[in-house]
Amino acid sequence: MSVIEDLIIDIENVQYLEEYKLRLRFSDETEKVVDFEPFLKRSLNPLITKYLDIERFKTFSIENGDLQWDDYDLCFPISDLYAGTI
Repeated sequence: MSVIEDLIIDIENVQYLEEYKLRLRFSDETEKVVDFEPFLKRSLNPLITKYLDIERFKTFSIENGDLQWDDYDLCFPISDLYAGTI
């Protein structure tokens, strides 16, 4: 859950598109396509780069309105995702 311009925004739905791109639908009905590939490829941390394995990347879920992987092993601020940047 994140507060954006005095609104509480959650992620309600995530759809895998291709490669490292996800379509996110937020509780205010805004949709964004976010490409996670640049972030994953820039990282030097093996705990992050392991998600370059596309099958592992596809294991995302929504927990309490947050997009996350493997029990919050990888997650991002909703405000960044809402802006379409990470």
